[in-house]
Amino acid sequence: MKEIRHEPVAPTRAQRLAPGAAIDAHRHDDHQIVYAARGVLAITTGAGTWVAPATRAIWVPARTVHAHQAHGRLDLHLVGLPATDNPLGLDGPTVLTVSPLLRELILAYTRAPLDDSPVRRRLRAVMLDQLKASHHEPVHLPTPSAPRLKELCAILQADPADSRSLAMLGKEIGASDRTLSRLFQSDLGMTFPQWRTQLRLYRALVLLAENTPVTSVARACGWASASAFIDVFRRAFGHTPGAHQS
Repeated sequence: MKEIRHEPVAPTRAQRLAPGAAIDAHRHDDHQIVYAARGVLAITTGAGTWVAPATRAIWVPARTVHAHQAHGRLDLHLVGLPATDNPLGLDGPTVLTVSPLLRELILAYTRAPLDDSPVRRRLRAVMLDQLKASHHEPVHLPTPSAPRLKELCAILQADPADSRSLAMLGKEIGASDRTLSRLFQSDLGMTFPQWRTQLRLYRALVLLAENTPVTSVARACGWASASAFIDVFRRAFGHTPGAHQS
């Protein structure tokens, strides 16, 4: 079993990751805000995956074991906060909306010099005020633990465009749709349609970060038309998929 890296202090810095690059599982004694100014960032823990485009950041609580995955060329900005300072009052990873002002504050705060000057302390205070005002977004793909649910989710992860009903998928794995519906609620805290939509949105973000055409993304992720995909995407993220194309 690979050893999990322990970093007592969560770093505050800016760095670039190449497409497909990853940061292996690790943990900090501090809280951390992780923001990708370009590209799409995925953070995975034992509980699931949180995904964030450039309009979102991810709050990672202290001592949470997590790994990073870059989709597209990633401009990564990390903000470490002491474990005693939890301005958001969150005890689990959470995706946060990043306003244009908050974006500029994070970018400025993660640039050198990383000192403790009065100017920098004021910048940090304003940034934290903006974070407190950020909306929490349900951009989370939970990981199943029930064996039958794992089998079903693996089928859809292999092909998000699979449009079969829960009853039809249940026949393939030998479980009734009633049993599976109950498992989705008890194990993942969401319905089957909600989980499948989250999976499709996550895959769509990854494909868009790779500059896949919107029409192709819609087809690959199971939407009947590009317009239907654009509508769901806009409602989830507040902008159209085209905003992710470089």
